[in-house]
Amino acid sequence: MATLLRSPAAARAEALVERVADAPLLTLAEGQEPAAETAEIAPPQEPSRALALTDVIAPRSGPGEALVRLAYRIGIPGHAIAAPFRRPQALRVLATVESPNRGDRAVGTALRAGHFLIHGVRLPIASFDFSLSAHHAPGVERVVHSFSWLADLAASASRADGAAVAERIAGQWLHIHGTPGKGPAWETELAGLRLLAWLVHAPLMLGGNDKTLKSRLLAAIAATATWLDKRAPKEPAGFGQVAAWAGVVAAGLLLPHGKPRRLFGEAGLVKALGDMVGEDGGVLSRCPAAQLDAIRLLTDCIACYEAAGVTPPPALGVMRELLVPPLLALRHGDGALGNWQGQGAIPADRVNAVIEASGVRTRPLALAGAWGYQRIKAGDTLLQFDTAPPPRAKHARTGCASTLAFELSDGPQRIIVNCGGAALAGGQVPARIGQGLRATAAFSTLVLDNANSTAVQLNGQLGKGVETVEFDRRQIARPGFREATRIEAAHDGYAGRFGLTHQRILTLSGDGTELAGEDILVPVGKSGKRGKIAFALRFHLGRGVEVTLSPDKRGASLLLPDGRLWQFRLGGDRGGTGEITLSAEDSLWVDGDGRPHATEQLVIEGLALRSGGQFSWRFRKTG
Repeated sequence: MATLLRSPAAARAEALVERVADAPLLTLAEGQEPAAETAEIAPPQEPSRALALTDVIAPRSGPGEALVRLAYRIGIPGHAIAAPFRRPQALRVLATVESPNRGDRAVGTALRAGHFLIHGVRLPIASFDFSLSAHHAPGVERVVHSFSWLADLAASASRADGAAVAERIAGQWLHIHGTPGKGPAWETELAGLRLLAWLVHAPLMLGGNDKTLKSRLLAAIAATATWLDKRAPKEPAGFGQVAAWAGVVAAGLLLPHGKPRRLFGEAGLVKALGDMVGEDGGVLSRCPAAQLDAIRLLTDCIACYEAAGVTPPPALGVMRELLVPPLLALRHGDGALGNWQGQGAIPADRVNAVIEASGVRTRPLALAGAWGYQRIKAGDTLLQFDTAPPPRAKHARTGCASTLAFELSDGPQRIIVNCGGAALAGGQVPARIGQGLRATAAFSTLVLDNANSTAVQLNGQLGKGVETVEFDRRQIARPGFREATRIEAAHDGYAGRFGLTHQRILTLSGDGTELAGEDILVPVGKSGKRGKIAFALRFHLGRGVEVTLSPDKRGASLLLPDGRLWQFRLGGDRGGTGEITLSAEDSLWVDGDGRPHATEQLVIEGLALRSGGQFSWRFRKTG
């Protein structure tokens, strides 16, 4: 047997896998948190470093299976490998998949009533433009062409009732998009998700009364699987490649003579998962919705193995266990997720459903060095802090310039948030403001000269800006008080343009009643540049928070919807020139259903010296 040579990164990954495997599984009630979190000094991390999962858990195969993979890869048909002296079996789906994943009942009810319900917008099916030249919002195309709506339909109707609806939509879709490779429906990611959805929900897809359509659907399933066989190995690393390989594996499990395709797909899927996920289990797109999608996809994929009576590769289960803790780290006290990398606050019931379906019970990840979202829980207060560069262009889903932004909640109430919702633009969020929601000003952090810390480009991509983030996390002992947690981070996004590094220090008291912050501008050179530069510190307030500025315009009262009261106070500053003002301005916050809500933001504005400056502030709970 060959000996696997592991790189240092792979060795760390293996240690992580062992730690996950050995950790006790805890069943936490909704909103329940562990009693305490371990804090330690964390070294700077490279957020684009992938987990070499194939080095950790290689697919088990002997010489025979390796030869089968090779034969299938070079184009020998599966039936010629699996049963070379027999006639090919008739095309059919061999087993019924019982997926633990559940769809949205409200969305399924809308489908039965004749509408797609996408990001809160109703789109009549009868008048929906399925043509190749149609221009729909990316979110609409993703739902319609991936057939993710099948899960929602299954959750809202019996098989007999749902099959008629699925038959109606599938017939319209096949009429336009039946030819592989043509149009937006044949993006690799959407094709992989669609094939997986067709096979998981085959009773809905194939349960109608139109026998001709059933034959066309079976032919489309086979054609899509063959197309993905060729396309998946060429797809760049990321969720799209994982989705493509998952479709290949599902087809190998559930279509006749599928073993060669399954073995071929398993090797590709395990490698693609390692290329998509970082060392601490966070996807390299740094997007919570992508994290959620990856868990859901693996659950469906493993359900296909169970339906076929085949044992899945251990790497799939291990990867699902690694994906859950980082996702839990982005839940606030209300159970919903924070607004990061273009997503809205994905609601608690949707998150809980995916976690429950996965069967993974574990703690949130407090120290996400590679993924970059630091989490501090003290009392009822929870802090999320972005301490990593934005995702690399090749990984970005809807990339946002959010470095050193934070969110703060007190129990179920959100105090400080980010706007979110860029990925949902085109629904209830107007498409024209989607680009602005990706900007640094849409996050609770510092902005210099109204410029983004990382350039925001079209189509969800990012340009030059933050390359490295250094951070340090430690416990601070105070006589007579519980230990506070202090995180110090700095990014270089403004260094090239303005010669300044932004450093932010956040200290949360042990009882969670006080958050002290400092924003420091440090010159890159020894002496710094001359002159002044405009800056703004923005703190976007949660939905329903009522703000009242103090008479001296140096503080504000924040009344939360449930009656809790927090005070904000601007501290001293060094390096400011002239008057630094505190004001309350309009803002917006996007929820997990894509609905924008009018909110407010606290804004500290002024001029800072190009030679550096320091600005301190404090949030304190008073009632």
